[in-house]
Amino acid sequence: MEASSLQRVIEELKRLPGIGTKTAQRLAFFIMKMPTEQAVGLARAIQELKEKIRFCAVCGNLSESDTCGICSNPDRSPGLICVVQEAMDVMAIEKTGQFRGRYHVLHGALSPIDAVGPDELNIDSLLQRIRQEPIEEIILATNPTIEGEATAMYLAQLVHARSSCKVSRIAHGIPVGGHLEYADEVTLSKAMEGRRPL
Repeated sequence: MEASSLQRVIEELKRLPGIGTKTAQRLAFFIMKMPTEQAVGLARAIQELKEKIRFCAVCGNLSESDTCGICSNPDRSPGLICVVQEAMDVMAIEKTGQFRGRYHVLHGALSPIDAVGPDELNIDSLLQRIRQEPIEEIILATNPTIEGEATAMYLAQLVHARSSCKVSRIAHGIPVGGHLEYADEVTLSKAMEGRRPL
């Protein structure tokens, strides 16, 4: 393998989030040492991912067909929609096995600094779902960041203005196994706000 080919792989790997020069170099050398069939398999898997994966026409989740498996599953509650920022968030919630409703993926959060406004997010189709589907509750599960909170507040106002369905926000606070002494003020105040009776 020519050094220029190796350098090209390193440069491409550095484009991935959280991958710096050193990590990109380690990954490139690892790929170079892999058996050819494994390296080619990795390349084909990436190519197939780019060719086959699209966004669900209903919720915006990742899918290999027009409608994702969650939206087309009759066992999922159509009256309960969990709104998340990214498709990765759907995977995280699904791992818990606790949520039996459906999702709506925004593909980001409001961020005036990054020029991300309502038109750049998957909001119009959410409002269309509210008009057309028998929705009882919208759960806003955006990230507990300034952008995520602003997005949740904006969506709550939009939904309340257009529907009588319940709007809720996921609880935030102290993680399991965490210690109060290490929590910041915002986390502690969110934990107090989200308290529930036992």
